[in-house]
Amino acid sequence: MENAGRGVAETAVLEFGPPEGKRILLFCGKGNNGGDGFVAARHLLNAGANVTVVLLSSASTLQGDARSNYDTLTRLKQPEARQLSIKKFSRTLLKTLHKQDLVIDAIFGTGFSGEVRDPFLTAIHWINRQRVPVLSVDIPSGVDGTTGVVVNAAVKARCTVTFGLAKSGLLCNQGQDHVGTLRTIDIGIPRNVSCSKSLKTFLVEQEDVHRVLPQRPSTANKYSVGKVFVLAGARGYTGAAYLCAMAALRAGAGAVMLGIPEAVYTVVARNLAEAIVKPLPSTKEGTIARDALGEINEKLSWADVAVLGPGLSTNPETQEVIAAILRNHPGKMVLDADALRGVADIGLEQLGKLKGRYILTPHAGEYSRIIGVPAKEIEAKRIEMARTGSSKGKATIVLKGGPTATGIADGTVYLNSTGNPGMATVGSGDVLAGIIAALWAQGMPQSAAAYSGVFLHGLAGDIARDILGGRSIIAGDLIGHLPAAIRKVENI
Repeated sequence: MENAGRGVAETAVLEFGPPEGKRILLFCGKGNNGGDGFVAARHLLNAGANVTVVLLSSASTLQGDARSNYDTLTRLKQPEARQLSIKKFSRTLLKTLHKQDLVIDAIFGTGFSGEVRDPFLTAIHWINRQRVPVLSVDIPSGVDGTTGVVVNAAVKARCTVTFGLAKSGLLCNQGQDHVGTLRTIDIGIPRNVSCSKSLKTFLVEQEDVHRVLPQRPSTANKYSVGKVFVLAGARGYTGAAYLCAMAALRAGAGAVMLGIPEAVYTVVARNLAEAIVKPLPSTKEGTIARDALGEINEKLSWADVAVLGPGLSTNPETQEVIAAILRNHPGKMVLDADALRGVADIGLEQLGKLKGRYILTPHAGEYSRIIGVPAKEIEAKRIEMARTGSSKGKATIVLKGGPTATGIADGTVYLNSTGNPGMATVGSGDVLAGIIAALWAQGMPQSAAAYSGVFLHGLAGDIARDILGGRSIIAGDLIGHLPAAIRKVENI
């Protein structure tokens, strides 16, 4: 607690400047989070700040280390000292507080979940109305520390100081919009705890991807650095096929073959010079026909990795083709969009018993059809949902969203650290499927190809946002900025 509170005070100085002479207001709850606040108040007082501590519970309810640090703080409050004030919360008190230079939120810790009730609700609303910086201790009060869900209210922090390791609630759902700048500080947690093999959730950052990106040898040829077969497209959905194939090429695949219904062949081939475009028998609706299965099986045998799904349609005959591939092809497959309907029909548990190796790339709505859980619940518990689904299906599941969570069969989940809301645009998922397939085809392990593809996809989106603005990003921009994203990771 001493280390945590001192770290809060030091971060306040780092982020908002020297505290001497400044008015700093701390809201403290009755638990350990409040105890961290008492320690921070003491250090800021010693640095010359004018400190006001507002207790949101009676001092008699304080226990353990929080009580000890409260008692230490009260002993610093001498009758003649005007720099420290400790007050019990009330609505009337809020009206008397003069404008502050900094507000520190030490109300709830990471164990909080559910709905915020009074008097805490009133305090949080008051904090959010102030036009001054807010620093939250460990997690913004009102944010669920595990899921990041905010039920009715949470502090909107300018900066959050968290201890030891980032909490998943700071990275997921509404939590990521309340955290502000995230600072993680060491408070003396033993290394064998933070490096324990029991920890199964990791944040993917640039160095992680740098370590696993494949090196292309001097003797490389187009067939030795990744062959990808993309089965995609239908009448009215040719863009999905184009985006997926182009993304695979830009991500480094040496040869990309696109299987497309012959009904739309000329539309796609005219715009896709770098890929091998293979026309396949089509239904009268312009989708992949049952008669195409023989040729598809040949191309699947040629490829190192196949992508199934972008723009294939829900046509029953085409869905029969997808089901036949899933049940019989023993190779590596990235399953996206309309291929995920085939997974829903088969079921995750049965999928795990089939011959192939699979990376699934659903958004919450698609995943809802697969596992029978409402999309809203999936969004709220995306880490848990990715973990249980990947374990059940013996597959890698890339649960797209903010942030994307990649689950692998052993229960490990990788949270992505790149990307932005501007990437919520038609075709973005088709690009992601192509990137992942290309990395997998180049020899990367299945899990690394998945989480690295997600990272590079998000980084390309961040570069596009910085150049074009978040509102103007289209899926093609992600492909256009993918080379810059790859160079950035390679050159660290």
